Amino acid sequence: MKLTWQPFELELKHPFTIAKFSRTSTPLMLVNLAHEGYVGYGEASMVPYMGESHETAAAFLTMVDVNQFKFPFDFAAIISYLDSIAPGNPAIKAAIDIALHDLEGKLLNKPCWQLSGSNLALMPLTSYTIGMDAPEIFRKKVQEAVGFKVIKVKLGRDSDKELINIIRSVTNVPVYVDANQGWTDPRKSLDMIYWLQEQGVVLIEQPMLKTDIDNNAWLTQHSPIPIIGDESIQRLPDVEKAKGVYHGINVKLMKSAGMYEAHQMILKARELGLKILMGCMSETSCASLAAAALAPLCDWADIDGPFLTTNNPYKMPAFANGKYMLSNEPGLGLML
Repeated sequence: MKLTWQPFELELKHPFTIAKFSRTSTPLMLVNLAHEGYVGYGEASMVPYMGESHETAAAFLTMVDVNQFKFPFDFAAIISYLDSIAPGNPAIKAAIDIALHDLEGKLLNKPCWQLSGSNLALMPLTSYTIGMDAPEIFRKKVQEAVGFKVIKVKLGRDSDKELINIIRSVTNVPVYVDANQGWTDPRKSLDMIYWLQEQGVVLIEQPMLKTDIDNNAWLTQHSPIPIIGDESIQRLPDVEKAKGVYHGINVKLMKSAGMYEAHQMILKARELGLKILMGCMSETSCASLAAAALAPLCDWADIDGPFLTTNNPYKMPAFANGKYMLSNEPGLGLML
């Protein structure tokens, strides 16, 4: 087996602004694993708050011994091995895991969604995310969400109601809200939540600081809208901590170190009676198709990475009626 990689800068259509920062691009590491005439494709999307970079990813990859990867792949042992190399680094671990899943599907001649036990009839709608911006630019972004039946909006500043009102002046589709830890007062937040319910908001991600467990739990207890843990829920051990603090969790491959652990998180969340949102970072078609393979196991999806960027190095994924349309092609079904 041969491991190769290439740094890549994924450019965003618009500056992406959330409660605490803004960016115009995202550093990626594109990873290939070649074996017996097949190539598995993976990627690491290294958004700022995760602390990874081209340099850290390359340093990690130089320490990976691909002789550890024997087909049929033991993904539990593989993630244990990757964790033994260095702590953290979930995105570059996800790149390896995704490439191995793609390779596994090709070696078995089966699509990843089938190997994951997904039923394509249960594919949820995926949302189109809109970052904060000046009103006239924000309105333009909402108008660009053609073909999507759900909009996700970033809140967490004084302009929250104004942004929702702009959305409602353009469309009446359901809305997901992500406060990105931007709210600080629980009672004011609850008042906002009741107002958001009247505006057709379906769920709210990470309303308060991830370390503010008591106030997040209080909001969850009183909220008429599901409260979803995101920054506070990274990998499998965090799922247990979500019970009683949130109604559900946001699973992202770049947090979970890949598809294997994301699947385990989904199973654990179901066991605990938690709802599940399959999310994403700024990603190409590669990681997005990996997430989409697991999305039918979840309640909601927010897998819009390729639609928010301008230089996706792969063909756009098949998408219709607001949903991913996965094929029977082996592996991820990624088209070059």
